[in-house]
Order: sequence, then structure tokens, then C-alpha cells
Amino acid sequence: MDKISVLGLLTGIAAIVGGQVLEGGHVASLVQPTALLIVLGGTMGAVMLQSPYATFARGVRMVLWVWYPPLADYRQSIRQIAGWSQLSRREGLLALENSIGQIKDVFARKGLQLLVDGAEPERLREVLEVDIGTYEQELKLSARVWEAAGGYSPTIGILGAVLGLIHVMENLSDPSKLGAGIAVAFVATIYGVGLANLVFLPIANKLKAHIDRLVVQREMIVDGLVGIANGDNPRIIEGRLQGYIF
Repeated sequence: MDKISVLGLLTGIAAIVGGQVLEGGHVASLVQPTALLIVLGGTMGAVMLQSPYATFARGVRMVLWVWYPPLADYRQSIRQIAGWSQLSRREGLLALENSIGQIKDVFARKGLQLLVDGAEPERLREVLEVDIGTYEQELKLSARVWEAAGGYSPTIGILGAVLGLIHVMENLSDPSKLGAGIAVAFVATIYGVGLANLVFLPIANKLKAHIDRLVVQREMIVDGLVGIANGDNPRIIEGRLQGYIF
């Protein structure tokens, strides 16, 4: 689990609630189910309207990456590529064919298959870079679901505030209902801005960071396979790939 994500979320919430308490306010005044329904429901509806189903569903599933990041083991990939390089140098590219079935990663398996099939280095790079571009585009479109939520949420919060004020104006003759209406109005704005800046936008940025890591790993695999295709020395290939580690 990515502990800093949990800590960051808890720290943000604690700072806001703590500030409310220090100012002499009550925590209960920040709990308004009606305002939360307006903000979450309105934001979700807007995001669903702008997104294709597949993109929206993938974006929702990807939220787990915030706490359980996808594996991008650069060092393991380097060791694997170095092994392929040494094997091909000793026994030729066809000797790598037995390794194809042992590879779990679909992208690496495809690249190694192209290498064994005798693809020219530039053609190999061209084919795999198209795959990388498509992969990156699909993931970033899904991450933008959360970025869009961060854009809509404050506006929906303002809409909730206006609805609360309308409710207040309708009940000016009944002072007992004024407090509840005003609370919904202001708390809706807090929910809209707070969710955008403490949840939705940070999630989007964290997902983009993980996507960048996955893309760099694939670029590293391409670089290694092209080096093998060119017949580069295994030590040179391994040394060049070490530069991808950060």
C-alpha cells in the first residue's frame, strides 16, 4: 500500500476539521448529507456525460492505483533484457524463442516475438512505439476522468450553495428553517472545493505519475530489444538501460 497517499488524505481532512474546531466551530456543522449528495451526484453525472463508458469504467477502477500502485520493476526488466542479450550473443536470436512463453508481460512478449521473427531494428522500434502511444493515450484518458471531476466539483458546489439560498428565501417567514438552508448553502461550496483539491485533482495527478512510470518501463524494453537486434554488447545494453532508473 502507498502509505503517503493515505497519510496525505488524512492530513488534509484533519487540517480542515482541526481548523474548524480551533475557530470554535462544531464538526457536526460540516456534515450535511444533502450538500454531499448535490456535489457528488452532480459531479458524477457531468463526468459520465463527457466520458465514453469504457473510459469512465477504467478510470474508476484505476483509483485503486493511488493506494496500490501498478508494478513497474525497472531492475527486473533490465536483468531480463540483459539475459536475453547474453543468450542471443552466444546462441543467436532464434535461441530466444523458448523464452517467449515464459514472459507474462504482453508488451515484452510481443517485442521478443518480433525480435525472434527477424524484424529490423527500426521496424521493431516503430511497431512497439505505436503500441506505447496507444497504451499511454488510453490510460491518460481514463486518468482525466478524475481531472474532469476536479473541474466540475467546485461549480457544482456553487450550484448547491445557490439551491440552499433559494431554500432560505422560500422560508424567510419561518426562522426555524433558515439555519438549515444557510448551512447547506455554505457546506456545499466547501464540499465542492474540498473534494476537487483534496481528492479528485490529487488522484488524477497520482495516476498520471504512475502512467509515466509504466510508459518509461516500456520505452526501456524497446531500447533493450533494439540493442539486441543491432547486436550491441550485452554490457553496453545493460549500462544504457541503467540510465532509465530514477
